Amino acid sequence: MAGDQKPPSADGPGDVPPGAGQGWTALSYLIAGMLVWGFVGWLVDRWLDTRGIATGIGIVLGMAGGIILVVRKLGTPQ
Repeated sequence: MAGDQKPPSADGPGDVPPGAGQGWTALSYLIAGMLVWGFVGWLVDRWLDTRGIATGIGIVLGMAGGIILVVRKLGTPQ
């Protein structure tokens, strides 16, 4: 009968691990840093006509900034 069913257990295969949100946060910081600072570098390239040098520098700086954010926000256990 419908009233005799047990609720599903909380340990099922479809459950998300507890630290999965932190992984997605770290990935989004890294990708966003590369995209934002790469775009800023691309704008500087268009302005100064430096043939992609500023874009490369912007992407590297974005990756470094993303790593710094990951370490600051997620590096210390709570």
